[in-house]
Amino acid sequence: MDKQLDGRTVFITGSGGVLGSTYVRRMLAAGAKVVATDLEGARADGLMERHGDDPNFGFYHMDVGDEDQVTEIFKRVMADGWQPNVVLNNAAITGEMLMGAGKPFPDFADTTVADFERTMRTNLTGAFMVARQMDRDIVGKYPCALINVASMYALNGAHHPIYEGMPFKNFSAYGVSKAGIHGLTVWLAGYWAQRDATVNTISPGAVFNGHSEEFQKRVGELIMQNRMAQPDEIADVMLFLSSAQAGHMTGQMVNVDGGFSAW
Repeated sequence: MDKQLDGRTVFITGSGGVLGSTYVRRMLAAGAKVVATDLEGARADGLMERHGDDPNFGFYHMDVGDEDQVTEIFKRVMADGWQPNVVLNNAAITGEMLMGAGKPFPDFADTTVADFERTMRTNLTGAFMVARQMDRDIVGKYPCALINVASMYALNGAHHPIYEGMPFKNFSAYGVSKAGIHGLTVWLAGYWAQRDATVNTISPGAVFNGHSEEFQKRVGELIMQNRMAQPDEIADVMLFLSSAQAGHMTGQMVNVDGGFSAW
């Protein structure tokens, strides 16, 4: 029996995080070839340990904020025999990532331009550069799809009180960059419409990643289903968007947030 992603080669940025690694695992199981990228370090090493022996898995170190690396990536990937027809712009600086790196969370008034621009560079400019390279190397040559990953905070304000006393915070550049992600989606959807390429946004809600019971309670009160998502629940929708079944969807934002955005 055919699997959902048979015939798909999926290129994923930011593949080593809780959602990225779930996408890799689920897409391989659904019959896709997966080309994963991430920064050097433990997350990349973990992906190689789990999937390095799978002939349908390839891995490349890449910093999406480095223009030279992004410019060369599809040339390298295609020279190695991969032909990506689905691209996931998943790489992002998040509050949890900053917490894991021991970074501080300054008040808005104390946020430096450098820190704001560093987040924008990874979360939004990086997504632009990956899409631009798709335009140069893939779009128009064969049918393809781009899925940009936004957030529940792309079009909804952050509820700052739920972060009081927590080791991580919501920070301005995150929501701003994720709103820009959907702006990139709708612009590209029209631009690529006559070149057999679709572009959509997925907006995950709060995803459980070892959060405290208190934080789960606080955020759950803002969600119709009264709980955080499991990573596989986001992956279920990502698999659909990456499949041929989503072929008549473009320019759309799909919220997978348990009803957070519908209150």
